[in-house]
Parts: sequence; structure tokens; C-alpha cells
Amino acid sequence: MNTPNHMNRRRFLGTSAMALGATTFGLARPALAQSNLTVGFIYVGPKDDFGYNQAHAEGAAAVKAMAGVTVLEEENVPESQDVQNTMESMINFDGATLLFPTSFGYFNPHILEVAPKHPDIRFEHCGGLWTEGNPTNAGSYFGYIGMGQYLNGVAAGHATKTKKIGFVAAKPIPQVLNNINSFLLGARSVDPTITCQVIFTGEWSLAVKEAEATNALADQGCDVITCHVDGPKVVCETAAARGAFVCGYHADQSPLAGDKYLTGAEWNWASIYTDMVAKTMAGTPIDNFVRGGLAEGFIKMSSLGPAVSDAARAQFEATKAEIIAGGFAAIKGPLNDNKGNLIAAAGQSFVETDVALESMDYLVEGVLGSTS
Repeated sequence: MNTPNHMNRRRFLGTSAMALGATTFGLARPALAQSNLTVGFIYVGPKDDFGYNQAHAEGAAAVKAMAGVTVLEEENVPESQDVQNTMESMINFDGATLLFPTSFGYFNPHILEVAPKHPDIRFEHCGGLWTEGNPTNAGSYFGYIGMGQYLNGVAAGHATKTKKIGFVAAKPIPQVLNNINSFLLGARSVDPTITCQVIFTGEWSLAVKEAEATNALADQGCDVITCHVDGPKVVCETAAARGAFVCGYHADQSPLAGDKYLTGAEWNWASIYTDMVAKTMAGTPIDNFVRGGLAEGFIKMSSLGPAVSDAARAQFEATKAEIIAGGFAAIKGPLNDNKGNLIAAAGQSFVETDVALESMDYLVEGVLGSTS
């Protein structure tokens, strides 16, 4: 269910506060079983953005179908004091005991400030940010979606004629950099001469800059384009209108790009959310550090589009099977970054589960662009 007056209650709580003054790094504190549970989902953008927020909302929809569960949702909540007020509202007004504040910027400082005040409330954050020493009633969950972008790259590598592919990115944080690098390396598994131009918009959702970036990539000859922004709708529609092929991200954007849609790396949050809710209701602790990939069902791939050739399909499916089998590494030596610094020596590799990838701060050789 939605609670329409959360915005007013966010403001009330903010004013009142001022007036009154699979890898496990840890486990949550033991919880009591709950026959009825109120769960809150918080989104930084609209739930129908064909992207990041929609993927989470689809997961929340699966939770709504569970017996004994009441679901609260609030969209368009900024990464600011507003999200603290929303969390307080859901806890104090609605009785929520499990919260999913889904956006990257909600964690620090906002969850880190609110969680210690409510030790019996569980805060689950989407991203790679929870570490030892953070509140034990908070946790981090994420998926190895870089493997999905690697598969996007395989499809792109077969489709490109110019040997130039493009990436519209929001911010140079580790997860975004991993996706850019994986996209290029997937394409280079087809043809090692392919380059990837990246343009950073500086915002998770800014339609004007996303359109400008997509057009700029098309102007530079990029004939396959993907992205990591919250709502890929503008990028997909603009790229297809310019005649470029599209690889999707977050959710299925095939309706937006038609025959120009090759495939896409999608989140599959339904099983993760229902599992965490079921554990909470049973009083079973949730790991503080939860990860999974294609094999675990955390991510999935869009259906291959009509423009994908037989050769591309064969390599795509073979690579996908390799990834599902486990131990796959996109980052493997010898490999330099795009400034000439050694990332991985010959024989060295970083498999998808390597925690080092969650602090990635470089773009690999072949990516044209800068993190600064």
C-alpha cells in the first residue's frame, strides 16, 4: 500500500527533530518472529522509470503478495535529510520494522545516523557500502551485475560496425566503473580493437544531460550505446532514434528501443526481497553482506533482440553459461587502466565475487573518458 501523507510527515518529523534537539561479513542481531510485518521501500525517483527504481518496485510488488505483510512505498525521495525523515516516518507512524532505502546516497550519512537510534529496526541498503564497524542492524545487498554488462558487451561487440561503443554514466562510483569496464571488456572478447566512449552526467537522473550525452556519443560514431543512470528511458529512446543499437540496464527497455534493442542487464529483486522478508518474519538473522549473480537469480538478462546474429547468440550463451558456472573474471591480466597503470599482471584475475572490485577507481584501457 502507499501512504499518501508521507511528504507531510517527513516535514513534520524534520521540524520536530530540530525543535527537540552470498559472502557473510557479519550477522544481524537475533530478531523475534513476527506474524505481521510492515516493510518500507524508499526510492530516489519514480517507480515507473523503466530503470533502477522500477526494478526495486517490481521486487516490492512480490513482497505485497506475501501473507501478513504490509508494504509502504515512497518515491522521489532525495538523498538528503528527506530520506531520514521518511525512514523516521515509516518507523514511528506506520510501525515499519524492515526498511529498504534503495538509493546509493541514502547510506552515508543517513542510514548510518538513523540506524543506531532504532536498534530493533532492520535497515537493508542496496549497494556495496556496509563494512565491519557499521551498525549491525544495517546491511548491504547487491548483485554482480557487471557480469550482465559484460554480456551486453558481447552482444555489442558483434553488432558494432564502427568499433566504437558508448556509455552514458551518472557518477564515477565503483559500481558504475565496474559496469563501464565490463561492457568494454565483453566487447573486446569479440574484437580487441573496440573502444568505449563514456560520458558522465553527474546525476542519477537528469533527462536533458542524458539526451545530450547520448547524442554526443552518436555524433562521435558510437553505434551501440548503454548506460548506468537511474532511468534509462531517455538514453534508449534517443539512441534508437539516432540509429544506434541499445543494450539495456536495470529493467527491460525493449519496448523503448524496438528492433534496436540487443539485450539488457536486469535486476531481479523479487527473490531477494521475499527471502529477506520471510527471514524477518521467522526471526532468522539476515547476513549483513549479501551478494549474488546470474546463478543465484540476483540478476537476469533481457531476451536477445532480432538484430543479434547467430554468431553473437552462440558466444552470448556460451559466456553466460561460463558465468553461471562460477569463477568468471572480466578483469584479468595482462591489463592496464586507460592511464597506462598496471591493474592485473599476466596470470592475475579478479573473479566476480572479489570484494576488491567494490572499491574500483579506474577505467580500463580502451575506455575513452576520465573519472575526474
